[in-house]
Amino acid sequence: MFPIRDHNPSGRTPYVTYVLMAANILIYLGYFSLFNDNYAINRFFSEWAMIPARVTSGDGFYTLISSMFLHGGFMHLAGNMLFLFIFGDNVEDEMGHLPFLGFYLGSGIAAGLIHVISAPLSPVPTVGASGAIAGVMGGYLLMFPKARVDILLFFIVFIRIFPIPAWIMLMVWFGMQFIGGVGADPRAGGVAYWAHAGGFVAGFLLTLPLWLRKGGPRFWSQTDGHPPHPETTYSNSRIPKVTRR
Repeated sequence: MFPIRDHNPSGRTPYVTYVLMAANILIYLGYFSLFNDNYAINRFFSEWAMIPARVTSGDGFYTLISSMFLHGGFMHLAGNMLFLFIFGDNVEDEMGHLPFLGFYLGSGIAAGLIHVISAPLSPVPTVGASGAIAGVMGGYLLMFPKARVDILLFFIVFIRIFPIPAWIMLMVWFGMQFIGGVGADPRAGGVAYWAHAGGFVAGFLLTLPLWLRKGGPRFWSQTDGHPPHPETTYSNSRIPKVTRR
């Protein structure tokens, strides 16, 4: 289950979302060549990635921010930028540009700290915008729970696109991170599940003051749980079933 778009794009240009996407892409291109040299890329990540054991020792606090703009490969980058593109514009539109930037960075820092708490002595470098973007998803869940999101579903012999309410997609995603965090050893590397789950919760909580200021449940009633923008109609929202021969 993979989201590809929502049905209520922002009514205004999401400048900060675009700047964050551009920064992540340009920074990745800046060190992409280092992946051909294991020593060079490991040295680079040891300096700029977030290493829980280093933060626990009182060093490298700047990596809580720098690691948000680093990625471990093209697919890692592409997936994160897609999620930011889908969910970032409407959240930015409601918060405003600069408050959204602070919200994004705050969610990412919170995600990093929660990852440190989950594995304080881990020497494994952690990179990715996932924690900050999880915060954006948590904020989106609170503000627009009934927004329609098109998901691309892969299931054995067929591929299909269909719309579902945002709250279903986001809660399934959060549940997967929580279950993954319970079942994984964060000291062993791999997916930083607790950073994802923590960023999601942090984003939800950081969005609460805005939601309450807009009226809380009354805001949902006014917008029916959707972003306050006209819904877009996609002419080609389905992919034919692919069967085995």
